[in-house]
Amino acid sequence: MGKATGPVYKVAFRRRRKNLTNYAKRLALVKGNVPRLVVRKSSSGVLVQFMNYSAKGDTVLASVHSSRLASYGWAPRCNAPTAYLCGLLAGKMAGKKGATSFILDVGMQTPSRGSTIFAALRGAQDAKLSTNYTDEMIPEARVNGSVIEAYAKKLKSDDAAAYTKLYSSYTKQGFAPENMVAQFRAAKAKIESE
Repeated sequence: MGKATGPVYKVAFRRRRKNLTNYAKRLALVKGNVPRLVVRKSSSGVLVQFMNYSAKGDTVLASVHSSRLASYGWAPRCNAPTAYLCGLLAGKMAGKKGATSFILDVGMQTPSRGSTIFAALRGAQDAKLSTNYTDEMIPEARVNGSVIEAYAKKLKSDDAAAYTKLYSSYTKQGFAPENMVAQFRAAKAKIESE
């Protein structure tokens, strides 16, 4: 059997075929006529952008990659505290450019409670931007890194070799995961002071 042919066969757009864009969801978001908070994760970091629709192509209002957080004393990874700080910084940048509200664009990701997507959203909300989501989507313990800190302390006391192996990239940067909450608060204070 070959490919389907005939007058009723419809070829989907390329980005839909490659599972990159859901055009029905995108159209609904664009009709809102407010900036979209776009959160994308990779194995090494988080990208948070505020996008405005334009007929010629979307325009970026503000964009922050997690690697930028190193200048604020934070060791960036793809985790909830990093996503929160990226959302906070991007929200402050978008607010300076006139944005007052936004809508969350998760793309093809499946949103689940406690995910990094909602951590970035909470950061943007804390930057004094309004949206229709509540704070219940991510608990405070995940946002400030106290879950990671508690596990790091437990692992360091129980199995030092496993701790060294798991957190080696943090220790190479001089970042102590067992003090994550204090370092998170310091980085947050630096971002808020700008």
